[in-house]
Amino acid sequence: MATMVSNPLREALQNALRMVGPMVEEIDSGIETPFRQFQSGTVWTGPTAKLFGTQLAQFRSRVKASGQGIINELQAALGRAPAEVTEEEAVTIKKRYGLP
Repeated sequence: MATMVSNPLREALQNALRMVGPMVEEIDSGIETPFRQFQSGTVWTGPTAKLFGTQLAQFRSRVKASGQGIINELQAALGRAPAEVTEEEAVTIKKRYGLP
């Protein structure tokens, strides 16, 4: 019977989530403050400002959706990765993904 070991891909995905989560939060908060300031109407007004505000809102939505999409994909991959694999599978996974 094959010996089961921790799945190195699962560990890598968990590490990626731990790293990416705070980065996505930083990006989200980084765009949120200027967006709110701009939306207050005290930064810039007029037709060009309105156009810029619309574009900024679209970019903000795309940034938030993209960040959440990355997290969702990592979580989905993690959910599909078994906790344990055979030693042979672990070696193959490490080679395939360049894991230590």
